[in-house]
Amino acid sequence: MLIPILVFDVALVAWSLHLMERAFQSKEFSLMLAGMLVAVAAAAMMVVYFLMGHCMSYLLQVRT
Repeated sequence: MLIPILVFDVALVAWSLHLMERAFQSKEFSLMLAGMLVAVAAAAMMVVYFLMGHCMSYLLQVRT
């Protein structure tokens, strides 16, 4: 399950970098903001994935 999430995360980061590059070229604040929001969403998805992984392994370990 980690591989598809990592691929999706890399795609989100690439998209955010593309948005920020276009924002820098056209000097648009809204595109820069959109790129930052996409990058933050990618980081948050990885944090939640790892937190839930540790939480689930702890809960499964306690039950057995």
